[in-house]
Amino acid sequence: MPVLQNWFVIVVAYVLAHGLTAMLITPLQSRFIPEITAFASLVYLPHGVRVLSTWLAGRMAFLPLFFGAFLAELLFTPADVSRVTDPVILVSLVVGASSAVLAFELLRLLGYNLYDGRKLRIHWKWLLLVGMLASVINSIGQSLVFAGLILPERVFAVVMTYAIGDLIGLIVTTFVLMFFFRWIRLRPWR
Repeated sequence: MPVLQNWFVIVVAYVLAHGLTAMLITPLQSRFIPEITAFASLVYLPHGVRVLSTWLAGRMAFLPLFFGAFLAELLFTPADVSRVTDPVILVSLVVGASSAVLAFELLRLLGYNLYDGRKLRIHWKWLLLVGMLASVINSIGQSLVFAGLILPERVFAVVMTYAIGDLIGLIVTTFVLMFFFRWIRLRPWR
């Protein structure tokens, strides 16, 4: 049962993070850089969910992350923009869901096993490092997936927006969760 609970939490967290991004950040960003907003967000909160979920659940986080991304795409992307069953969108979802897993695994192969539950407590700086690596993996992967749709003169701007948006999303998600857990730990009604 804990596996199903973990999956449920990851899916719900991803959908909520994507919904906040779609409903709050995307409309604001589209006023300033509409040609990039169709591909990438300057503050992509689901990246934080990807990294933190993979840290806690390991490689098994891929499936609930993919399912959460699928549901979020279904719920928050208008059908006239994209269809969730479009092969390009499905590949994009796979790239996004696997980016943090690939980053953790790459660092593990280099001798840094940063998954939760290891001997040493992980410092938040390590999570940001993994998040940066995952962001680079995601940026390159998404740029390849959408290569036929992005104008050549905008490729660099889109790649940078992916990278920056993923990293800012991770930082925001990490700080919000950190303050939330601190608030729970210090709440007066304990």
